[in-house]
Amino acid sequence: MDAQNPKFKVRLGLFVIAGVTLFVLGIFIIGKQKNMFDPVFTLTSTFHDIGGLQVGNTVRFSGINVGTVDNIVIINDSTVKVDMLIKKDVQRFIKTDSNAGIGSEGIIGDKVIVLSQGGSANAKMVKSGQVIASSEPSNTDAIMASLQITSDNAAIASGEISEILMKINRGEGTLGKLIQDKSMAENIDATLKNLKSSTKGLDENMEAAKHNFLLRGYFKKKEKAAAKAKEEAKDKAAKAKKESENKAKDAKEAAEKKAKEAAKK
Repeated sequence: MDAQNPKFKVRLGLFVIAGVTLFVLGIFIIGKQKNMFDPVFTLTSTFHDIGGLQVGNTVRFSGINVGTVDNIVIINDSTVKVDMLIKKDVQRFIKTDSNAGIGSEGIIGDKVIVLSQGGSANAKMVKSGQVIASSEPSNTDAIMASLQITSDNAAIASGEISEILMKINRGEGTLGKLIQDKSMAENIDATLKNLKSSTKGLDENMEAAKHNFLLRGYFKKKEKAAAKAKEEAKDKAAKAKKESENKAKDAKEAAEKKAKEAAKK
């Protein structure tokens, strides 16, 4: 293609303009995410374990992205310092008793720093470069390992249940024979019928014993005791009812008397 061709020059110009536009737009988007074009101030906090936090991760306050992680430095074998760039317009809301914690976007998402709102009404606004307290993040790896163990146990239990059901379907074991073997079911049914007939025979024997000359006095004595107890319960109920009615009558008369005395006054 001829480099002096006007169409080629126009296409080349459009390509360069589009490339520069995308480059500037990319810088603008990245700079906005990194707060390069907004007034910012710095905060610092220290942790024993940052749980995979990286430079450039988000800083949140009240669920809103307000800054980014600017720098991570290992101070010693048990302390890691994290520097944060925070938007200047939210500085007045962050107090000296605010707390920096490490969370995540979802279960396995990127780590984020979460700034608490502080609990004291008398706390002052934080200053640029101030060190605030921190709280250690939960160990996600330990949680995932625990979930994996639970999942494995559930899989083992599911396999054992499937094996038991297969044995039952094949008629193995007591429960399998009970379900699959008709003769065992018939034997159980016959046993229940025999038990029912035995119970009926026992009732008949008891009824015959009531009419027996030697045992007649015993059963009559029991019937009299039951009738006496029933009569006593009936008398107690009637007495209680009468006492309740008398109390209600006395209360009504007292109320009418008070009403009359009040009307006379």
